[in-house]
Order: sequence, then structure tokens, then C-alpha cells
Amino acid sequence: MTSPTSNSWRLRLDHAFHRRLANPITTRMRDQILLETTGRKSGVPRRTPVGGKKVGATFWMVSNHGDRSDYVRNIKAKPAVRVRIKNEWHDGVAHLMPEDDAGARLATLPRMNSAMVRAFGTNLLTIRIDLAD
Repeated sequence: MTSPTSNSWRLRLDHAFHRRLANPITTRMRDQILLETTGRKSGVPRRTPVGGKKVGATFWMVSNHGDRSDYVRNIKAKPAVRVRIKNEWHDGVAHLMPEDDAGARLATLPRMNSAMVRAFGTNLLTIRIDLAD
């Protein structure tokens, strides 16, 4: 079991790494899946590289920091989102699913993303996005 102090340190490290290095690079990659939320304070679109999998008209993903992730806080404020999959944008509605077994869900998602979420995750949370198109 990880202590709250350890989780706080891991969260800060992960946040700094993604904000300053990984996200600026990966958001420019054509094959990277992007989640676009609306900033809960600014109202400005916010794009975040994510991993996950489209199954039919649903996109599944797991947040590694649960409700401490900025994009999860944005979803709570406004669940209408867009997801870029294979360089195509899809409108959708996001649903936070704390009752879902996020660890088991990760086993159904692409391995590389799942490994990163497991390695850096502090509070796993499943997110289901019902796609409109």
C-alpha cells in the first residue's frame, strides 16, 4: 500500500513530467489519442494525450490520478468532450465510473499505456466516453 505522502510526491512528479515534457511533444503526434475537455475555470478547450480503446461507440480509458487529474475535474464540471482517435475527432459524453474495477479495465487496454498508468498511478479511475458518431 502506498502512503498519502508517497502518492503526493508521485502525483507532483508525474504532473510536472507530463505538463513540461511529455504532453507538449505527444499532443503534436498524429497517432496520439487526445482527450479535449473544457476548462472548468477558463472555459477554454484543453487537450490531453491519453491512452485507451474504442469499443463500438464507446471509448474506454483509465485516469492514473482519478479525481486529482485536471481533465477529470474538467469532466465533472462539463462532461461533453471530444476524443481524437486515428486523427479523427469524435464528440462524446464522459462518465466517471468509480464502481468499475480500474485494474481489470487496464488489462483490456493497450499495454504501453496500461504499464504507464500502473507505474505512475495513485488513484485509478475508469472513464467511459459515449461517442456520438
